[in-house]
Amino acid sequence: MAEYHLTTPLTDADVTPLKSGDVVYITGNIYTARDAAHKRLVETLDAQKPLPFDLKGALIYYVGPSPAPPGRPIGSAGPTTSYRMDTYAPRLHSLGLKGTIGKGKRSDEVKAALAEHKAVYLGATGGAGALLSQRITDAKVIAYEELGPEAIRELTVKDFPLLVINDCHGGELYVKPNLG
Repeated sequence: MAEYHLTTPLTDADVTPLKSGDVVYITGNIYTARDAAHKRLVETLDAQKPLPFDLKGALIYYVGPSPAPPGRPIGSAGPTTSYRMDTYAPRLHSLGLKGTIGKGKRSDEVKAALAEHKAVYLGATGGAGALLSQRITDAKVIAYEELGPEAIRELTVKDFPLLVINDCHGGELYVKPNLG
């Protein structure tokens, strides 16, 4: 298990060395999007209109944060279950998305897209949303404000702690090795 400190946007050179089980600390900008926002992103692509942010090198965090308390940029920001975005993720990876952040297993289609497009799936600790929010230094809605917590936000993070779940080599942290 190795440790990496990466700054967004990510490149193939950033993602390729990562292996499942590695610890990653992200600094820079990441984007939030859940089910409703993903549906809108794909509808925007289908309409051949520009997306609200550049997918190339980007990370999308599957989160619907709670309202910001006084003096903080964001409230609790824990990950949501990722499989609900699995129908959208391969297409977004094909357009340059370098990673997603969430919790839980991913479909075979998503894992194939990670390998094909040199991308990664990162796990954030579920149940630690208040702790994770301490690593978010700024948050602003950039699209679909009417979706409330599911609006797309640009987050500025510093040393946001993550664990590589699925790497671009087919490795998966959730699979137990055959010891017999």
